[in-house]
Amino acid sequence: MHKNKFVMVDGLDGCGKGIAIDALRDLAHSRKLKTFDLKTFWKEFDTIPTLEEIGDAEVIISAEPTYALVGKGIRQEIIKDNKREYSAQSTAFAFALDREILYRRLIIPALKAGKIVFQERGIITSIVYQPVQGNISLNEIINLPGNRLALQHAPGLVIIPRLLAKTAMERLSRREKKDDAIFENLPFQEKLKERFESDWLQTLLKNNGSRVEFVDNESISVEEFKSEVARIVESHLFQK
Repeated sequence: MHKNKFVMVDGLDGCGKGIAIDALRDLAHSRKLKTFDLKTFWKEFDTIPTLEEIGDAEVIISAEPTYALVGKGIRQEIIKDNKREYSAQSTAFAFALDREILYRRLIIPALKAGKIVFQERGIITSIVYQPVQGNISLNEIINLPGNRLALQHAPGLVIIPRLLAKTAMERLSRREKKDDAIFENLPFQEKLKERFESDWLQTLLKNNGSRVEFVDNESISVEEFKSEVARIVESHLFQK
């Protein structure tokens, strides 16, 4: 059985996902692994690359929603705080379609080719967010084609930074770059925290082959947080 080299970082808005991904990029560089950053590519070429376009990169750094095709529509229209109020169904469908394109074009071929994938957000976000957003069941979400595909190719390791929703919101308010997303308010984030830390979510992920690790990001320094994330991922990927 080849090792599942797909690592996903997910959690509350403002919980430190970007910092965790930075730690993983540093880990790849420390091991002299060549990285390919999808965000940079998306912003330049406005599309999702195929495996051929990744070239000899050993590590792909990914994010959802993407910044191209459907993902661009999600970011610029569907989840933007523009008062147009897309339903939870429309939102879930858009995320699942964006995910399906990303997985079919790149993630699945890359994993089959033995590449490492570090991804910020994914199927877990849909499972956690959309039922809080509106009237859609977990079952409906899981059965969308893109989500079924994602669960069939679930990450081997999931890292969820753990902190109070209040702390996450305070950190968001200090950020220069504002996402203006409809989800960034305290009552919404409190509900999400409960779902991210629930037994049922861990069971669902474990049943699909994912190991789940929570990393405290409430009471430690950024450097301590980064080194803890790197330690967990290093032992998952590189230790026998």
